[in-house]
Amino acid sequence: MKNIVKTAGIQIHPSIDRDETLKRVEGFIRLASENGAQIISLPQLFSLPWFPYKIDESAFALAETEDGPTVSFVRDISEKTGTVIIAPVFEKAGDDYFNTAFVVEKGKVLGKYRKVHVPQIPLWEERSYFKPGDLGFPVFKTSFATIGVLLCWDIFFPEAFRVLALKGAQVVFAPTASAFYHSFVKWETAIQAASHANGIFVFRVNRVGKEERQEFYGRSLCFAPDGEFVTKPAGATEGVVLVDMDLNVVNEVRSVWVFLKDRRPENYKEVTEAKK
Repeated sequence: MKNIVKTAGIQIHPSIDRDETLKRVEGFIRLASENGAQIISLPQLFSLPWFPYKIDESAFALAETEDGPTVSFVRDISEKTGTVIIAPVFEKAGDDYFNTAFVVEKGKVLGKYRKVHVPQIPLWEERSYFKPGDLGFPVFKTSFATIGVLLCWDIFFPEAFRVLALKGAQVVFAPTASAFYHSFVKWETAIQAASHANGIFVFRVNRVGKEERQEFYGRSLCFAPDGEFVTKPAGATEGVVLVDMDLNVVNEVRSVWVFLKDRRPENYKEVTEAKK
């Protein structure tokens, strides 16, 4: 007997007007909900233009606290639709700033994940804005599935997926801000490997649209716990990507591909030793 959870990823091209962007996002969330989606993920920093393409002190004014307009909007629409929403925002927490994904269910904040692996490369000058996350890799027990969240660059660090799997995640949502179409194979390969190695669903949700120096290419997709496509890559336009996940497949795959069972953590100490 199947145990289906209906999920959705929303590809969005944010404008400089946050209110206008949120209005469009609301329409997509309602559309996803009307089509049965129970868990909905938005892409990385979904309500803002991609400001980290350069270093600019004035961009800190875009940051919000947990009771700011974006999270308040997400709480409201989540309550109205009865859904779980993964909403990545530019978070201000005291004197610190983070790239944070809030997990909201039916109007309540279940928790948040702060991006741990923060790049500092051309056009992704994120370390100039965000501190590395200080909350570890939490899992969230929603009414529909036990989920984890990783943000963009995190995808290339297999240790993060492994921690989430060991903590009980059935699905990992991966909101991204990936541009330059020629790189998409690297992202898809990393996600596919992580799904199979850990026996989990991984749903990557990407931004779309041309901005100052980048063009975000979409191609949101989902891999099953056996590393096979649940849904193949979407296109490069705004819209809703719907994915049905049979959560029973997690245990079925893990009973055959027993990677978690065959781990030998006593031999992995070098992975976590600090460099001298």
